[in-house]
Amino acid sequence: MSEQAFGVVARPSEPAPTAHQPSQAPSYGLRTGIVACAGVFTIIGVLALGTYNLGWLLLLGSFGSTAVMMFTFPELHFSQPRSVIGGHFICTAVGLAALALLGPSWWSLATAAAVSAALMMLTRCMHPPAGSNPIIVFLAAPHWGFLFFPTLAGAITMVVVAVIYHRATRRVYPTYWY
Repeated sequence: MSEQAFGVVARPSEPAPTAHQPSQAPSYGLRTGIVACAGVFTIIGVLALGTYNLGWLLLLGSFGSTAVMMFTFPELHFSQPRSVIGGHFICTAVGLAALALLGPSWWSLATAAAVSAALMMLTRCMHPPAGSNPIIVFLAAPHWGFLFFPTLAGAITMVVVAVIYHRATRRVYPTYWY
């Protein structure tokens, strides 16, 4: 018997839900662009001032992309204090531990990068720029103090500057702390 005989009407199947796919790249207005660029300038300037003029090591290569995320997409999970501080701390700690325990090799660096990503996911501290910290650690081969200066001190400084800057420009940041 047909489906219509039982009062069931066949409907065309709907496509399965997919992840949000934007139809085009985001666009930014002049004011938004100026505010974001001034924020990046401010935060990197504060870190550089501390490093060059005060003798406190606060700069880390991955902080450049962190600054861009914090000022162009301050509402994203990746830009929140928990992710910025936790992500940088986790990835640097994993890089230092892998270098100390496994030595400098291609597979130990790859392991450190993978373990860093897994730990950021497990702790809900995902911050993509921090994923480069194990690479930085393996290239520089620093001592354990690198975990605190520049990593932790720099990440905390970035969050403090971002909070002050966003409040001064009347933008909401952070969306949440924990």
